[in-house]
Amino acid sequence: MSVVINECTFEDIKTLQEISYNTFNETFSHMNKQENIRAYLENAFNTNKLEEEILNPASTFYFISCNEVVAGYLKINVNEAQTEDMWEEALEIERIYIREEFQKNGLGKHLLLKALEVAKGHNKKKIWLGVWEHNVGAIHFYNKMGFVKTGSHSFYMGDEKQTDMIMMKTIA
Repeated sequence: MSVVINECTFEDIKTLQEISYNTFNETFSHMNKQENIRAYLENAFNTNKLEEEILNPASTFYFISCNEVVAGYLKINVNEAQTEDMWEEALEIERIYIREEFQKNGLGKHLLLKALEVAKGHNKKKIWLGVWEHNVGAIHFYNKMGFVKTGSHSFYMGDEKQTDMIMMKTIA
């Protein structure tokens, strides 16, 4: 299995939008009302929003490809792009998604290691993320990778208020 991670560029917007819709829908549609999923997808992954995010110098997207097929992606934020007011010594993993057909192949670990590499390159001391309290598989994965729960915040899926656990890892 050949695995490659590449930074996304502005020219990758359509592919980014496609994989964002696909992976988010695969991950959460069976646990949420369809109108809430639809509203979230239209808001979070519309072309203008993704263009704005990819042009933000404090945010970076990466594709992971498996045997030359885009299998998932990672979005990281530093400094003012972080979705919570953490501190300058932290990097946020805002999104880490793998297509269902490619899961259980270690690709999530590859993306997490990429985020750690970028964090070290930015001299960050901590890396953090928010994960839905009902996403048991992801929580288990992050625990296994050394993340611990440090708090929570609200996340809105359409008209439904949900709780995301804040998980953090100190970088050695």
